[in-house]
Amino acid sequence: MLSILPIVYTLFIVITARSTAMAASRLPPVVKAGYYPSWVVDDLPPSAINTSLFTHVLYAFLVPNNVTFGFDISDSTAMILSNFTTTLHRKNSYVKVLYSIGGGGIEPDPFAVMATKASSRKVFIDATIGVARKYGFDGFDLDWEFPESPKAMDDFAFLLKEWRQAIRKEAKMTNRPPLLLTAAVYYSPEFLMYGSRRSYPAAAVRNNLDWVNVMCYDYHGSWDTSVTGAHAALFDPKTNLSSVYGIKSWLKAGVPGNKLVMGLPLYGKTWKLKDPKLHEVGSPAVGVGPGDDGVLTYVQVVEFNRRTKATVAHDVDTVSAYSYTGTSWVGYDDALSTTAKVLFAQALGLRGYFFWALGYDNDWTVTGQASSSWIVDK
Repeated sequence: MLSILPIVYTLFIVITARSTAMAASRLPPVVKAGYYPSWVVDDLPPSAINTSLFTHVLYAFLVPNNVTFGFDISDSTAMILSNFTTTLHRKNSYVKVLYSIGGGGIEPDPFAVMATKASSRKVFIDATIGVARKYGFDGFDLDWEFPESPKAMDDFAFLLKEWRQAIRKEAKMTNRPPLLLTAAVYYSPEFLMYGSRRSYPAAAVRNNLDWVNVMCYDYHGSWDTSVTGAHAALFDPKTNLSSVYGIKSWLKAGVPGNKLVMGLPLYGKTWKLKDPKLHEVGSPAVGVGPGDDGVLTYVQVVEFNRRTKATVAHDVDTVSAYSYTGTSWVGYDDALSTTAKVLFAQALGLRGYFFWALGYDNDWTVTGQASSSWIVDK
């Protein structure tokens, strides 16, 4: 089946592109972004980042103080931030460098309290602009995972509006280019989990953010060990846990494609098969497989496949890759499935794509293929 996959994917992309209103040809400059987690610095120093593959690199993460809502940046962190921006700008002057604020699993969550009052929002906003200018960043990205109630979503909207106003004011006063403002968001604008039922404020997103980084992954994982899953499924014939559902929901909510950037994972999720003879997507499982809490970075997946001589397969229904050997099963995206998703994003008229996370790829194999797959109009 592997040998016919390129043909299947190509036909799929052509059909999709023909059914789309040719929006891709009129998009603003493409976004090819990658988040850079601070903990990968030993394996991937900033000087080793292949900046030719990216238009934007996001340093992850800085977390505001949950009482003052400013940033407590030590001398050592200050040196890291200055080195990060200076190094990347020197390597490639066209690359924009942002820093991402927050991240998953922050305790206590500083955003919910900060966003409730105009005064605390102003303190936070002024602090973000100050950090960006002091350390040479081109902008910032808000990774609030996730506003937990309709009230928090309203506060999120106020925050974005006031942030944009402050960015414009600062740029005018200093005669500098406006800082970029982006946000990492849930795969769908509507929430049925992580709190009460609520929706992102689509109008505030559309009017105030340069774009949103839609996290099109983590649909399945260690929280459900009963069956294997494609954790970044482009399609899912059985549920709404898929990137196509999420992206189309954002479009339907009123956020245009040129404000949407599709998230792509450079890691896989693992399971322990119940029966080694049943090893497709959706097969019975009894627990997590190899890796830390059932997670392997892509470079670890490649090593796992090599070391165990695992069988590599592709699932056309979900547009994903998976490997299996014995009772060990890993679902992930490789260069082939990533190419299909990148082409799909372009055919749908999206702004671009981003990767979580730099340092997880195998010698730039997947990120390089993605960059070359995005077709630039001549």
